[in-house]
Amino acid sequence: MVNNLNTMSANSTGQIVVKNLVKRYHTRPVLNKLSINVDAGALCILVGDNGVGKTTLLRILAGLVRPDSGEISIGKSGSSRESQHRRMIGYLGHQSMLYQDLNAIENLTHYARLYHLPEAEMIVSESIRSVGLEESQYQMVRTYSRGMQQRLSVARSLLHDPEVLLLDEPYTGLDKQGAQFLDKRLQSLHQQAKTIFLAAHRPHRLLSFASHVAWLKDGLIVEYSSVADILGKSDLAVYLQESA
Repeated sequence: MVNNLNTMSANSTGQIVVKNLVKRYHTRPVLNKLSINVDAGALCILVGDNGVGKTTLLRILAGLVRPDSGEISIGKSGSSRESQHRRMIGYLGHQSMLYQDLNAIENLTHYARLYHLPEAEMIVSESIRSVGLEESQYQMVRTYSRGMQQRLSVARSLLHDPEVLLLDEPYTGLDKQGAQFLDKRLQSLHQQAKTIFLAAHRPHRLLSFASHVAWLKDGLIVEYSSVADILGKSDLAVYLQESA
């Protein structure tokens, strides 16, 4: 998958296993022997202060950033082939990864070709419908609002029906209607047993339907708890209350 990264043997469908992950920037450790097992089918909220390394962790898991050392296994495959790794992952980061001078159909068709999807035209049409952009599907993306671009980015990340979704602050730029759309979409994906690892600076709207919370602090996951058990984790409960 990446240089200097030991890849563990295959695990359960959709499970994310990370052991002793290290990433340094200018000798400063951002992730310092971080370990976590995100259960297959979990909807896990990744919380932590700004700049603590949430984006770095998600980008490493997506294969976009090279760690210094550690072990990762995602999904059924323990293969180190980058294409196989990325195919099982849907990633939504701070950049939309959309072509601004193409319309929605052209953007998703491009990604469908990259993934060699059969029946691409049908898949693209259904993806656009699923995010409510049918009326604007022929408009260039640069004319879209921030919320519309975010919806199309969600469609892009789900286009190839990945087992694992890595989402970095997906509510950014969404209005109330867009946020409600994303709530329903995430709940639907969770019900389909997709594994969702989602960074959220303000996680409270997600607590009603998420299954787990992971707290990243000082380069480590200091708490990984089911939502039902949060009240028993006093420090995590206080942190979540303060971040409301």
